[in-house]
Amino acid sequence: MTEIGVRRVALITGGGRGIGAAAAVALAAGGWDVGVNYRVRVDDARRVVKACEELGRRAIAVNADVAEADQIERLFDTVTAELGPIGAVINNAGVVSPAGRVAEYDAARLERVFRINSISAFLVAGAAVRRMSTAYGGSGGVLINVSSRAAVLGSANEYVDYAASKAAVDALTTGLANEVAKEGVRVLGVRPGLIETEIHESGRLDRLGATPPLGRPGKPEEVAALIAFLVSDGASYMTGSTVDVAGGR
Repeated sequence: MTEIGVRRVALITGGGRGIGAAAAVALAAGGWDVGVNYRVRVDDARRVVKACEELGRRAIAVNADVAEADQIERLFDTVTAELGPIGAVINNAGVVSPAGRVAEYDAARLERVFRINSISAFLVAGAAVRRMSTAYGGSGGVLINVSSRAAVLGSANEYVDYAASKAAVDALTTGLANEVAKEGVRVLGVRPGLIETEIHESGRLDRLGATPPLGRPGKPEEVAALIAFLVSDGASYMTGSTVDVAGGR
């Protein structure tokens, strides 16, 4: 439980746009100070920071490539130094390659997708545990891994590599949750479906947006609302679960 008067600090990787940006604003609305990580798009990150500040919270934008272990450490250290001890980490950064069949993939494509979506997720998770786990002197916290419904559906003829890289994130959520359950850290996942973000190729949402049973693509804010709940005390008995936000798809 969160003690009254204790500042809550969240770090969001890939927080400059899409689901990450929406999560930053949702957490700020819920009383969290927010570290917004970005790799390239500084103006986007600054807009997110401004939106959080307008909600009365402290927020900073921190440049770091979470595919690089040393930059992850610097990211966590910077947020801690400027905002305070981190109590929630949203493990959100990810990429997708152009649509194609598995037979067309080359090693460079696979290395990029798994490096950013899977390996970096593990590295960020490790850094989060080292700072939040009571076994490392922390006060506990919550780690949210942003996966994808593609991890279950497979994304045939488009992004099987992306789907597989997110399936690794699902396994991370399950395994790590069991490792740190007695160390004050809850680990949860969210699996967004077709969400209105820039990750999609041009025309993809127009082509597939009506296919979920709810008949439309989702909005980043709808995923962010779930993330805000999962980091809250209202979800205090949840760990190890990955929750779909996919309109029934």
